[in-house]
Amino acid sequence: MRKLLFLLVITLVLGCDDSNFNNRNPYLPNYQFSFDINTNLPSYSNLQFPSNHIKIYPNNGPSSGVIVFNTGSTFNAFDGGCPNHDLSGCSILGINGIEADCNCDFHENISYNLFTGQAPGEQYPLKQYRVEVNGTNIRVFN
Repeated sequence: MRKLLFLLVITLVLGCDDSNFNNRNPYLPNYQFSFDINTNLPSYSNLQFPSNHIKIYPNNGPSSGVIVFNTGSTFNAFDGGCPNHDLSGCSILGINGIEADCNCDFHENISYNLFTGQAPGEQYPLKQYRVEVNGTNIRVFN
């Protein structure tokens, strides 16, 4: 009985991984990319201030770009495509303040919060990418 309990505990401990990052979405493909941003450079200096964003089109990354957003305490990076629609011309997100807007629904726009990636009532949140911050350098990767 003791061996069985030990095996159960070991299985649970080894099965837990806090770095397991799930950003699967049936509408947006998975890309393997990485890019660095130096916020001291003029083209990225906007990111030094909370609630500001930039959109970058990395090599081998999403064709709709990556939105990098300063939350005030950290940075979020999201796919620039609407997570609840097939890729098309209308599925590229536009930025309006602290929201990313999808204009694919003709009856209403869908607005995603750039702090959380969520939109009320939508099945999928914004597809989020990993971010590492080291001083004034930001690394975004998948």
